[in-house]
Amino acid sequence: MSPLLIANWLLFIAVTLYAIGLFVYLLRTRYAYIKLGKKVEFEDNVKERLRKIWVYVFGQKKLLKDKKSGTIHVMFFYGFLLVQFGAIDFIWKGLAPDSHLPLGPLYPAFTFFQEIVTFVILIAVLWAFYRRYIEKLVRLKRGWKNGLVLIFIGGLMVSVLVGNGMGMIWHGHETVWSEPIASSIAILFGFVPPTAAAVVFYAMWWVHLLFLLTFLVYVPQSKHFHLITGPANVYFHRLDNVGKLRPINFEEEEDEEANEDEMPSFGVGRIQDFTQAQMIDFYACVECGRCTNMCPATGTGKMLSPMDLIVKLRDHLTLTGAVETKKKPWVPTLAFQGTKGNQLAMAAGAEGAVIEDIYSPSLIGDVITEEEIWACTTCRNCEDQCPVMNEHVDKIIDLRRYLVMTEGKMDADAQRAMTNIERQGNPWGLNRKEKENWRDARPDIHIPTVKEVSKAGEEFEYLFWVGSMGSFDNRSQKIALSFAHLMNEAGVKFAILGNKEKNSGDTPRRLGNEFLFQELASNNISEFEKAGVTKIVTIDPHAYNIFKNEYSDFGWNGEVLHHTEMLYDLVQAGRLKPQYAVEETITFHDSCYLGRYNDVYDAPREVLKAIPGVKLVEMDRNREKGMCCGAGGGLMWMEEHVGNRVNVARTEQALEVNPTIISSGCPYCLTMLSDGTKAKEVEETVGTYDIAELLEKSIFGEIMPSAEDEEVAPTVQ
Repeated sequence: MSPLLIANWLLFIAVTLYAIGLFVYLLRTRYAYIKLGKKVEFEDNVKERLRKIWVYVFGQKKLLKDKKSGTIHVMFFYGFLLVQFGAIDFIWKGLAPDSHLPLGPLYPAFTFFQEIVTFVILIAVLWAFYRRYIEKLVRLKRGWKNGLVLIFIGGLMVSVLVGNGMGMIWHGHETVWSEPIASSIAILFGFVPPTAAAVVFYAMWWVHLLFLLTFLVYVPQSKHFHLITGPANVYFHRLDNVGKLRPINFEEEEDEEANEDEMPSFGVGRIQDFTQAQMIDFYACVECGRCTNMCPATGTGKMLSPMDLIVKLRDHLTLTGAVETKKKPWVPTLAFQGTKGNQLAMAAGAEGAVIEDIYSPSLIGDVITEEEIWACTTCRNCEDQCPVMNEHVDKIIDLRRYLVMTEGKMDADAQRAMTNIERQGNPWGLNRKEKENWRDARPDIHIPTVKEVSKAGEEFEYLFWVGSMGSFDNRSQKIALSFAHLMNEAGVKFAILGNKEKNSGDTPRRLGNEFLFQELASNNISEFEKAGVTKIVTIDPHAYNIFKNEYSDFGWNGEVLHHTEMLYDLVQAGRLKPQYAVEETITFHDSCYLGRYNDVYDAPREVLKAIPGVKLVEMDRNREKGMCCGAGGGLMWMEEHVGNRVNVARTEQALEVNPTIISSGCPYCLTMLSDGTKAKEVEETVGTYDIAELLEKSIFGEIMPSAEDEEVAPTVQ
């Protein structure tokens, strides 16, 4: 072995071990930061978790929702995995000249495959560069850091191709079919002397190695940490229902605070109050912007950007972690000595250092603004799009919980609605003893209360949960009446709680008042048990979601149907038979809590298709991509003071397909869309109707409520 080759070996070992050492240090440091969070129970279902890895990591299911970007990423993902074998072969050639991986007769096929993959990755690099810097997609950042990885990957591909071509010239090898690109390079530079070719080969070899090791160290310090944390995030992702909120055990929380002689604190007021699972989300973020691109708040000019929210929390965790653990977040230290994180870590490690004096910004206020927190409609469009399965909504709700229950801060309109719910069981503060009066509008429809059914010695199968909108809102009452009429026609035995029905608790819970929600849930469950309720049907997707997915945490496990699901089943069974034509062009708006939260997309559409005369047209943003109406997350009861109105933006999307009717399966959505048609001054030509109203017209030939009848209950004052 020549002295130069020995020197090459020694330098290779030293550089590689140094890079691996830095990489391990960074992993341990980030792990220490995550350990600052609260521990949570972990459901150990390995089979299901591995299935998710297969579907979402190797299947790239979420990424392929955006066909162009998804295709680029698939090329990068599989290409980068596969070319690592080529990298090993290339490094082998530099350590043992004129040899290669001992693959025997398979080696030509191996090199041919590697060249094809390398070429595909180069195409992907150019495509990604075009999308980011020339096409300039709004959701993609364009700083130098975002182009750095493209340089890394492109440099790795070019160096291995040029290096292999020069290796052929150096060793006097003939060009071969199995290395078409390297052979072309060897032919093109055939005039280069072997010694010069050897120099170029080792130059490319070291460029390749240094790019590879630099990338290894760069990954944990950048958004590309998702290469590690992304699969981890998918593996540790919740196995229960999406969007389900974690309940607060108030007794445990108060006991913990009492032991520490502190005032009880609920929700998240410090970065350390997040769970460790939530913190993995921070480091898994790809900064791809898919979440922000679909966010109704961002799209209408609000401060909130789901991506920026996660990035700001990640950066805050990194700086807090540097102070708390005294571990520097950025390496090599010499290169990053002046960075804020490293400076904080050194200051925290100084003798007599007081942590609060070094770094103590307010999580709510300095890091995340209250305006951002209250802009979220909890629609989960961000989460549905996220390729690494980050969850944004639960973090925002945790921040709201702190504001509401610990600091007592809330929008005045939201506070008024909350107080009214607490006192009268509805956001308007209307007399709870009038909650069953909506039945009086159509005496021909049989709508018994549980008490009346019991008194008559009869039984009911379903509890019809009417909700505040169906009980008090004039427009939504018509939906409840139409649905009850259809249940009568189909012979469904049902009853309502009437004046005993309280609020489902969705509004308080999404606004951050977990305490009020749990009080309401406890009272409702008590009523359910008294009445022997095992099945619920409702016209309210928010109540549907909370009963179906969240009441189980408090002891009630029953069957819950949305009215569109029941109507679909009844039509399919022949118990409801549409006969009169409804000659309308209808577009259907997907309620977030019916669609993204519970995957109910087909039932309402199938009901519409069963109605003679209906022409169903889809908006560009439909089903999983459907945009929120703006009422979710308790925002129905709050005024929008920033940017454009979400409901108007959604109405504009509906009007693009030229419908005569905009339909929905949610009274909140219908109210928002009705207001949207009025704002666009098309209410005379475009109607807004619930599925139940349209089906009722087709079955009975009855006239649906006219636009001028669509008056709603007074807004919260």
